Amino acid sequence: MKSIRITRLPDTRRPALLGAALVLLAVTSSSVAAADDGPGPFGVTVRAAENGRNARVGALFHGSAASGGRGGHFCTASVVHSAGRDLVLTAAHCLDGETELSFAPGYRDGRAPYGFWDVQGVFLPEGWTNDQDEDSDVAFAVLGTRDGKEVEDAVGGGNAFAAHRATGATAVTVTGYPGTVDTPITCTDKPTSLSRTQQRVECPAFAGGTSGSPWVNGDGAVVGVIGGHEQGGDTDDVSYSAVFGTEADELYQEAGRAG
Repeated sequence: MKSIRITRLPDTRRPALLGAALVLLAVTSSSVAAADDGPGPFGVTVRAAENGRNARVGALFHGSAASGGRGGHFCTASVVHSAGRDLVLTAAHCLDGETELSFAPGYRDGRAPYGFWDVQGVFLPEGWTNDQDEDSDVAFAVLGTRDGKEVEDAVGGGNAFAAHRATGATAVTVTGYPGTVDTPITCTDKPTSLSRTQQRVECPAFAGGTSGSPWVNGDGAVVGVIGGHEQGGDTDDVSYSAVFGTEADELYQEAGRAG
């Protein structure tokens, strides 16, 4: 499970040393290097570059936008394109049972360059709400406006959402926020199938807090989020995602119409 709950401590199912290991990686240049605009070598985790592409990825916080992030970040989400220009994608287990939440795209080093945005509506698939089915661990949230703008206006658009894509057709870039640090990390690798409905990727240092991190393929479309099997994985170095199928696609259409 790669989310951080209200206590803002690593989930009890994950060893506490994982967070400490990530902090060590963050300050060891040979392990986590500064990133440029390229994907870099496969299977290597680096600090995400500060650019327009990564501005679409942000941290989910407990508390409203007015709280300015004081509730702490616990999961990751990303802006996906919709007609209302106000939609973010994450894992269902990040939003299930949560009440007052906000999203900070491009959050870095304690700064929110695009501000905090209130979550105004949550869309969870029936497979999750009825049975917490790991194959349904995907969710969307509709954001409120900020200074008269939608979130896509602020960050320069959203990634495409892509269902029914073959696992491993291209490499994916995974970007997210571990709960122990305030800077996003990123890694590119080629996912493989765990099963017909679950996929996996080997990227180190994706600890608690990275649930909901988008998997962006070579076409710039999101084809997965950290979640699914073991709610994203019980180790830092292997992450999982449900394969987006009809249920996820219909949920995206429903959330898009509501925005």
